Amino acid sequence: MGWKMSRIAYYRCSTGDQSIESQRNALSGDFEREFSDAGVSGAVLAEDRHGFSDLLKYIREGDTLCIYDISRLGRDALNVQSMVRRLLAMGVTIEVLGLGAIGKGVGELIVAVLSQIADMERQRIWERCDAGRAAAKVSLKATGLTHRGKVSLGRPMAADAAAVVEWRRMNAASIRQTCAHFGISKATVTRYCGNANAA
Repeated sequence: MGWKMSRIAYYRCSTGDQSIESQRNALSGDFEREFSDAGVSGAVLAEDRHGFSDLLKYIREGDTLCIYDISRLGRDALNVQSMVRRLLAMGVTIEVLGLGAIGKGVGELIVAVLSQIADMERQRIWERCDAGRAAAKVSLKATGLTHRGKVSLGRPMAADAAAVVEWRRMNAASIRQTCAHFGISKATVTRYCGNANAA
């Protein structure tokens, strides 16, 4: 081989999941390259993630890929197993924190079991989200507040739309001035004012 074998790290976290920094701190040793996908769900196939796609272009035979746990590769069991087989076939060593190097045979069996567990956890997350939304709707209808005390489902409004429209009208303000006054985005001001005109 005419090239130096590399130790490569890959990190992934989805929104509300553990941070990339905690994964970086947990993986010991020096890495020639690090790739990451922050805020990307494990349901997104590995090759469709920007960071992992770049990793696949870079990694070569003899390299070692280090990951925090199998679920960082993804939560779709079939995709994870397929990706592990692809990397092993390339001659890449996969090191998983707490498990060590994953090889063909027994190592693939371990990956199959762990990826199935990750897939089951993804299903449980969806079920908990669905149950939470259902509870919020029931509570909102009965009390005017969700079960967590919010006045609406989804993201809270950045500002009171009527107040934004009225302030802009009274001050003959531009969209930029209105953005600065309320500390909200141009898209939000445009939406509020557009809705007011439509009404």
